Amino acid sequence: MTPRGGQQSVATATGRYTPPIPDEYRSSPWWIPALVLAFMGAGVIVIVLNYLTLLPASPTNWYLLGGLAGVVAGFVVATRWR
Repeated sequence: MTPRGGQQSVATATGRYTPPIPDEYRSSPWWIPALVLAFMGAGVIVIVLNYLTLLPASPTNWYLLGGLAGVVAGFVVATRWR
């Protein structure tokens, strides 16, 4: 099947050598997944402790926002995981 417009795309070899990517760019340092788990785990723990009223002056929206910020920070760090 051809794409719309009736043109076929053909990859051509240019003859140029592309060196392999070094290992330090292909894999993440050990602390990236640890930081993801720490942020997400701390966020979930704060949210659960808020709803169980085990934190001082809980339940309050500030603890909930802090826990959600921890989970979001975990997702942001997870985007750097290779």
